[in-house]
Amino acid sequence: MAEYSRVDAANRSGVDLGYIDRLIELGVISPDRTDRLTKGDVRRAQMAQTLENAGIALESLAASIKHGHGDLGFMDAPTYERFATLSDETFEELSQRTGLPLNLLMLIREATGGATPAPDDRVREDELAILPLIEIELAMGFRPVSIERTLRVLADSLRRAAATESDAWRSDLMEPMLARGATAIELGATSSSLETLTLDAATDEAVLAIWHAQQAQAWTANIIGGFEKTLTDAGLLKTLRRPPAICFLDITGYTRLTYERGDEAAADLAERLGRLVTQSSLESGGRPVKWLGDGVMVYFRDPGSGVVAALELVDGVSSAGLPPAHVGLHAGPVLFQQGDYYGRTVNLASRIAEYARPGEVLVSQEVVDASAGVDVIFTEVGPVELKGISGVRLHAAHRRA
Repeated sequence: MAEYSRVDAANRSGVDLGYIDRLIELGVISPDRTDRLTKGDVRRAQMAQTLENAGIALESLAASIKHGHGDLGFMDAPTYERFATLSDETFEELSQRTGLPLNLLMLIREATGGATPAPDDRVREDELAILPLIEIELAMGFRPVSIERTLRVLADSLRRAAATESDAWRSDLMEPMLARGATAIELGATSSSLETLTLDAATDEAVLAIWHAQQAQAWTANIIGGFEKTLTDAGLLKTLRRPPAICFLDITGYTRLTYERGDEAAADLAERLGRLVTQSSLESGGRPVKWLGDGVMVYFRDPGSGVVAALELVDGVSSAGLPPAHVGLHAGPVLFQQGDYYGRTVNLASRIAEYARPGEVLVSQEVVDASAGVDVIFTEVGPVELKGISGVRLHAAHRRA
């Protein structure tokens, strides 16, 4: 249904009226008999400008449409409603109207994948949907810095998910269709197919289900911590306080493997390693924090469980036919910020991993002290000199025979 005048369409798409007139002249968008344009036309105007900025001339796009090679008609499909239009309000006006901090509102643009906006840039319609979250969290007492961290971590995680999904769409659907001789119009038609619409709905439900399950895991840790502190303060519980442990696992010769076998082999190695790390660490109460190209950093609430998991990982890497792994663990206080851990404990664990030989699990004295009752043998290596750190007492961890 036509909704916009040419002026309104230009305003909603963020282009000037002359650009809209040019698109009409070239046949990229077509007003109805009353000179009205649709939401799909607004999205086509936005996409035409994006294509032009990417180096595809409007004349080339128009020629493609004229000769039936490809057009932007697929952007009428419900799937593309997520390509939002602009509202009438700027970030600065929104801040003045709601009383919310301008810097938090501008962060919404970054969280949705855009560059940092100017205060007088207009807010997109989809960005307004994030506004209630900020309002509610501020009203409940969340600090602005905590809200900012949450938005940044959500943005980074969902960006990687969207990129991975898009890559699978390209490699598994688009490229095979093109190889069979499909046209751009046929490719676009897949966007409005019933299968695609069903996939979109299923994806939304799956993302929400995974998110809720991850929340349950994280909230459980908070609940346990709350009960431990409350009962201990009341003298009803004696807990053995153990510092958390940070584990670094690196693959020996990863750079050489990438050079000799190419990026595809490196990607395959990373995928297999990811499955191993995720399974082993979660079974031992750990949590992969970040992937480092040639390895991974894992957080363990209990150092003893971390040692057991590290030994299993080294064996698992070898059994999977991957290059040998070497591991370092250190226990101590850590600083958590924006989904990552920082501090001396992290730095020392990384140095220990660098010192370890292929197939070896090395741990600090602090890990040994916090691993009482764990069915593991520790053999002292002795005080060693690490990068910038001297006199570190290390132990090699082994399974019992």
